[in-house]
Amino acid sequence: MLFTHKLASDFPRLLSRLALAASVGLGTAALAVSQSPAPQQQPQKPAEPDQTSPDSGGPGGDNGSIALPKKKEPEDTPPPAPAEPKVTNPVGAGNYSLRIEVPEVTVDVGVILEKTHQFVPNLKPNNFKVYEDGVEQKISGFKRVEAPITALLLCEFAGNNYTYAFNYDMLNAAYSFAQQLRPQDYVALMTFDMRTRIVTDFTQDKRQVYEAINTLRVPGFSERNLFDALYEAEDRLSRIEGRKYIILLASGRDTFSKLTFDQILKKVKNTPDITIFAVSTGGALRAITEGRGGFNGQMRDLDYLQADNEMKTFAKLTGGDWYSPRFEAEFPDIFADINKNIRSKYQLVYHPSNPKQDGAYRKLHVELVDDEGKPLRFQDEKHHPLKYDVIARDGYRARPEVE
Repeated sequence: MLFTHKLASDFPRLLSRLALAASVGLGTAALAVSQSPAPQQQPQKPAEPDQTSPDSGGPGGDNGSIALPKKKEPEDTPPPAPAEPKVTNPVGAGNYSLRIEVPEVTVDVGVILEKTHQFVPNLKPNNFKVYEDGVEQKISGFKRVEAPITALLLCEFAGNNYTYAFNYDMLNAAYSFAQQLRPQDYVALMTFDMRTRIVTDFTQDKRQVYEAINTLRVPGFSERNLFDALYEAEDRLSRIEGRKYIILLASGRDTFSKLTFDQILKKVKNTPDITIFAVSTGGALRAITEGRGGFNGQMRDLDYLQADNEMKTFAKLTGGDWYSPRFEAEFPDIFADINKNIRSKYQLVYHPSNPKQDGAYRKLHVELVDDEGKPLRFQDEKHHPLKYDVIARDGYRARPEVE
């Protein structure tokens, strides 16, 4: 009874403790739930680009990443050119242009040893002095020239019993010249007696030159119009550009020309870029008959002496040379010498100190000097002095102011 009574008296207190414990337990559980870690979320994958093309065929909405090009570094550009100054002409004045022509003179010079007739090589520009009308000129251009040639073989082909030996020498000389030709050379053959005749025009075929020489068998006239023939040859060659040569094979006598010696001399002096090499024929016959025949023989000898002087003058005025062989065996050496002189030259260029274009004839003189300005001297192996010839034009005619 006592136990029952005591339980009954303590029951309300026990019930309150149970309620308190239950509330404490619920609070603890709620606190544990609030402090527990939140569940981990799976990372979201990036959205795949839309690779499908729209139905209308236009560009898609997203075609992946875009690569942007790098900007180019600015290049170093030169500064712009300054603007040309504007020139205003006076009122009523039109536009004018001014052109100034500076004269230029080209001189071909050959230096030949007198004893051996050999060309002297290895000269320098400071070894040359050029004088125009006695005034030294400044050389602005210098070079050695060795090139193919353009030549006219001008042959006297006249006939009588006395001149057969002259024609024989002419034929031998023409053959000797043809043997020296090279494949690149241009050569023509013209003969003269009372009139001129072109046997063959310019050709590079050596056989054609030989055939033309072979046709010279029987001359037509005994007259020898040298001056007229040389004038025509100069006139024809002047139409060809560049350096030209006349190989003149003749006795040098003129018997029936319309022109005088002064007229042909003027033509030779005034025609540029033509060099004459003259070979006198009939030397053996002249040596045999010299001093014979009385008065007529003396007059004949004087005529040929004058002819030699004319042939020499034609050659020297143009920068060429003159030869007077007596024997047939001399021809190969003569034309070998001519061949060297033609192909090997020094070419000097200068601007004349006298710029006037007055058409006047101006004398030229060329000298060779050493490094100290003294006359140049040559010696052989035994230290003996060697003489030499400086071959150049005697002068030129300035261009007239109005042509």
